[in-house]
Amino acid sequence: MTHIMRLIRAALVAASGLGLAAPAVADVLTVQPVTDDVWAIVGPTQQRNPQNLANNATFGLVVTPEGAVLMDPGGSWQGAAALHAAVRTVTDQPVAYVINTGGQDHRWLGNGYWQARGATVIASAAAVADHHARAQDHMIALSHFLGEGIDGTEPAFADVTFENDHTLDFGGLTFDIMHRGAAHTPGDSFVWLDERNVMFTGDIVYVDRLLGNGPARDTDSWIAVFDAMAAYEPAHIVPGHGSATDLATARRDTYDYLVNLRREVGALIDAGGSIIDAPGIDQSAWAYLAQFEALAGRNAQAAYEEMEWE
Repeated sequence: MTHIMRLIRAALVAASGLGLAAPAVADVLTVQPVTDDVWAIVGPTQQRNPQNLANNATFGLVVTPEGAVLMDPGGSWQGAAALHAAVRTVTDQPVAYVINTGGQDHRWLGNGYWQARGATVIASAAAVADHHARAQDHMIALSHFLGEGIDGTEPAFADVTFENDHTLDFGGLTFDIMHRGAAHTPGDSFVWLDERNVMFTGDIVYVDRLLGNGPARDTDSWIAVFDAMAAYEPAHIVPGHGSATDLATARRDTYDYLVNLRREVGALIDAGGSIIDAPGIDQSAWAYLAQFEALAGRNAQAAYEEMEWE
């Protein structure tokens, strides 16, 4: 066990004894009704910090007569506790299942909190491999961003894994969980709830804020995965970032952006431009999105590195 893991394990014990309090839900998370039995729990668009506890993302909640199903657990132990407080504003039902939709911290580092309360965690094998590969990096980054907000957090991995498809029949509903390739991270999955015409996309879809081209850095695959998700023509989308939305908005803020990014970077490469020139490509049609100034240039350079040898 590494030194940092020993410190984290000690913090977990201390946190469980102290009953660490989460920030007020209204200060960080917004609970948005989507359709019958379905909610989006929407976090802020800014960077991880001690106030949001790495819950700077959107989570999905489905309530059934047998319990609740949560799409993504929160970005830390205390973040999961804050997410639980949001869930309790909707239902007193226990969370029976947590689905990890990808590899970012808010998609899995809260797993231990829910497992300690009896929940079963489900994730693609590719996502779990990514969790293992980046666990220590995530923990080091969160210790910087969250400070004492990381106390109690320890990497905990899925109980049930699958390669491409997994079906969860629970509470009279069917959750079809599908991994169709890399998108934002190597193991991203989407979750189709046919009975409610709802798609939970994790980081396959960003709205309200600009997406980040990474860690997978495979924009060609991301576009194909979006197409696979969109083929279900969902009436409602609970994205990985931003408010619950429709397919047209998801396409505008994510798919169209990725297509433009590849087209503009491809033209730059064909013209003999360098990676230094990449931030100057035209992305202005998406300047209305939060985090545009912080991410647009980096996205272009990442796309250049990806596409240079395609």
